[in-house]
Amino acid sequence: MNENISIILSTYNEKPSIEFTINNIIKNLNGAEIIVVDDNSPDGTLEIIKSIDYQKLKVYSRKNTKGLATAFLLGLINSNGKYIGWLDSNMGSLAEKFPEMLKKLDSNDIAILSRYIPGGKDERGKFRVVVSYLLNKFTKFILRSKVNDLSSGIFLMKRNVLNDVVPVAKGHGEFIIEFFYMAEKKGNKIVEIPYIHPVDIEGHSKSFPNLPKFLQFGLFYFLRIIKILLKKT
Repeated sequence: MNENISIILSTYNEKPSIEFTINNIIKNLNGAEIIVVDDNSPDGTLEIIKSIDYQKLKVYSRKNTKGLATAFLLGLINSNGKYIGWLDSNMGSLAEKFPEMLKKLDSNDIAILSRYIPGGKDERGKFRVVVSYLLNKFTKFILRSKVNDLSSGIFLMKRNVLNDVVPVAKGHGEFIIEFFYMAEKKGNKIVEIPYIHPVDIEGHSKSFPNLPKFLQFGLFYFLRIIKILLKKT
């Protein structure tokens, strides 16, 4: 069944982690299609990816376009799997969760790794933990969603979810909140699986490169949530 799975990775300066991440996906889902979208990393990430000998590895290098949301969309367009997943490129250890997520899709449409259900935890710095927790609580309340971790970037879904909703590839990671919410609203069954969010590799967090950028991303998340709410009404 693994040959029916496509896993999408977006990369920018992931040299310390990308080889381990790809190899761990292969280890846990051997035969799966792996699609990497790199935003012209200057640190040698692309060269490492291209050196990996795996027949079902697709690599797309973008020089004039950047962004997490559009990278995911490009990977999605070029995927072939009956099941499609996404994993943060610097959290390769969590690839071991994919087989469990795949089993959950026997009776669900989307399987999300969640920090905010029993067994889940966030081990990053206290500031990020608190902000992320409050964001998800606020989002869940405002949108009346049953999902506890709407900002989770680690998931596996059935391809036919795209018959009901497609991601609006605008912004940073906030697009995934809208995608999960709209999928839920359309009646797709979403299951959450607990995971422990590891400490970020220093200097390699897409959402917290520095405090001003993190606050900017936070504002974008808030505005996207309000936009979703207005669209709902």
